[in-house]
Amino acid sequence: MTRRPLILISPSIDKNGSELGDLSISLSQRYLQALMDVGAIPFVLPATVARDVIAECVRRSDGVLLTGGEDVDPRLYGNGLPRPLRRTVTVTPDGGQRDFRELLLLDEVFRQRKPLLAICRGHQVLNVALGGTLIVDIPRQLPGAINHRRLDKRSELVHEVRLTPDSLLAKITGEQRLGVNSTHHQAVARVAPPLAVTAVSSDGVVEGLELQRGAANWLPFLLSVQFHPERLVDRYSGHRAIFGVFTQACVLNRKDHI
Repeated sequence: MTRRPLILISPSIDKNGSELGDLSISLSQRYLQALMDVGAIPFVLPATVARDVIAECVRRSDGVLLTGGEDVDPRLYGNGLPRPLRRTVTVTPDGGQRDFRELLLLDEVFRQRKPLLAICRGHQVLNVALGGTLIVDIPRQLPGAINHRRLDKRSELVHEVRLTPDSLLAKITGEQRLGVNSTHHQAVARVAPPLAVTAVSSDGVVEGLELQRGAANWLPFLLSVQFHPERLVDRYSGHRAIFGVFTQACVLNRKDHI
């Protein structure tokens, strides 16, 4: 019997956890359930910036999932933001350690060549880690954009994205247009050089990324999405397939390294 793949998940950080109000890790059960429903076993990355611990967690995993959460610190991709833009940013409550931890995590993912799925904040962190930049606040910087921060309908389809033909996301979902949820106010601006855009909304906001053909051998699997498929897997097969194909890639990559 094939061993179920172990998927390493990077969690959010809460300022006041339920136990004694301490700084705590936080992770939506929906990520865990979406992975378990397709045969994977998730485990959570410790809240550390110790390189050796992160490297060992990646080594023991069959794949890595980056999740959503607070904004990426804009000092990582741009300086001199106007004060009104700075006021829109909500960084992690751990003094930037989550940003640093996930940059280390991504470095290890590429060094050890593990399959990667990046969601929402994870989509943005990936772009920054590889040299891209972000739109700090969509309403202020793209005044004609649709409302991407639909927290009132976080588990519902609120707009469509157009998929690049023959892209990984188009092949996984079997669609040319995909309905998505939307809970973000930041977005990818300048796309990092190794990445290719595979999904865009009607206002031009980047909703999906994968490796360019010339960099396709950097990882056995890389898919990055701005939306939250884990909140849609119970009703929409295309979103469920994202986790299914990712998990399959994790199993195949493990077999290739046995």
